[in-house]
Amino acid sequence: MTAQESLTKVTVVQAPACHYCEDAAAVLAELSVRFALTVRMVERDSAEGRELIGRHRPPMAPLVLVDEEFFSSGRLPRRRLEKLLQLRAAAA
Repeated sequence: MTAQESLTKVTVVQAPACHYCEDAAAVLAELSVRFALTVRMVERDSAEGRELIGRHRPPMAPLVLVDEEFFSSGRLPRRRLEKLLQLRAAAA
């Protein structure tokens, strides 16, 4: 497995003036120092954001995808994400 393949891809579909979105960005910035991840922030009103929201139907912002799979909406569950990243790091 190459370093690129071992990166966990996190996509955050964010809304304007969303404090949960800001919190998610801060948590992901902190976790990216400890874990191999790439983080992409997508605006809710962009074409990609509308498509992802239509596909996953989150009840609230932000929509968080891990490797293109639904992970959470609303407040980011930090401990659950850390546990997932630890498991992936151990498996790599």
